[in-house]
Amino acid sequence: MTINIVIFASGNGTNAENIVRHFAGSDTVKVAAMFTGNPRAGVIERMSRYGVPCRIFSREQWNDPTDIVNELHRLETRLIVLAGFLSVVKKEIIDAVGGNIINIHPSLLPRHGGKGMWGMHVHRAVLEAGDTESGITIHYVTEEIDGGAILCQRRCPVMPGDTPESLAQRVHQLEYDALPGVIATLADTMQAS
Repeated sequence: MTINIVIFASGNGTNAENIVRHFAGSDTVKVAAMFTGNPRAGVIERMSRYGVPCRIFSREQWNDPTDIVNELHRLETRLIVLAGFLSVVKKEIIDAVGGNIINIHPSLLPRHGGKGMWGMHVHRAVLEAGDTESGITIHYVTEEIDGGAILCQRRCPVMPGDTPESLAQRVHQLEYDALPGVIATLADTMQAS
């Protein structure tokens, strides 16, 4: 049985592309679609190269997610992966997949999480706090921002002279390395249940 996943993304889509490449030809995991609320997101072009259907939703559809939920059901979605998705996910969407929705956050939660903490904001906060290490956290999504159960954390050092950009490069590499494995493990668990 193949586990259909849907990626939600808002930006350039390097993590989304990494997921699609990793599972190309897989009998276990299929990227059924990518959803975005940003019609200019770079991820749309990346996904089109791989033949992944892209669904662009409006602000109205996000505020009343009935259409999005119906599409998730139509796609037989078992898992949603947030890969650089910047909106707070509605309860209806979380419920549509039985809570099987994960996010990748660019810090070691609970440090530097919560409202307003995304992308370079996180890396700046890590440096301003004088942290000696940073990393990633892959966690379940709940109604509490960055509050769901942690599935995986990977660490990297904060180097002397780091900028938010140089730290971001090391953190991105952790994301690329860790996320496909977490997805594969969750898919195996879903197949077994």
